[in-house]
Amino acid sequence: MNSAFPYRLYLVISEADCKGRDIVWVTEQAIKGGVQVVQLREKHKSFEAFAKVAVRLKNMLDNYNVPLIINDNIDVALACGARGLHVGNTDLPPSLVMQQWPKCTMLGYSIEYIEQLYKDEVSHATHLGISPVFSTPTKTNTVTEWGLEGIAKIKTLTNKPLVAIGRMNADNAYGVITAGADCIAVVSAICGAEDPANAAEAIRNQIEKAL
Repeated sequence: MNSAFPYRLYLVISEADCKGRDIVWVTEQAIKGGVQVVQLREKHKSFEAFAKVAVRLKNMLDNYNVPLIINDNIDVALACGARGLHVGNTDLPPSLVMQQWPKCTMLGYSIEYIEQLYKDEVSHATHLGISPVFSTPTKTNTVTEWGLEGIAKIKTLTNKPLVAIGRMNADNAYGVITAGADCIAVVSAICGAEDPANAAEAIRNQIEKAL
């Protein structure tokens, strides 16, 4: 396990992913099933609405000592006291994030092209989101899927912890970890499950088998 990023199961969630259920309840169930870090992604909310959800979520996560990462909104991250931020290719570059928020301790950066690994921006990230490993309806603005061979290749090109995202579930988690990912990021397979705790536990079990 990478001591700088000691997490194996990572939840990416928004209110829209929860099928009408309370986002705090869904997230708490996921934690009980083995989720270790949570990223709140609310692309279409105003600052006020996004921050309100973030504060509610962080208050619960603090009880479990689970870090909250905010997707692409540094103002919300600062307002709610989040642990970190995740940014993509069209978001605020990691170097500027660190200029504006020097105390940010968890900064994820989405990798969609091999060429990104040779850019200085990668050096500012604490971990890299490999996106998408498999094509998925929750990420429609990305390039062709990486697949297991892509993860293995990226592993040879960087020492940064790799967080795999894109149609992750209990059926493919084992293969993704053995291919070189350090952590699995899950959206639908947990957020949309009838029992989020059981869904998270099933994925976590496959991850542990691969270690």
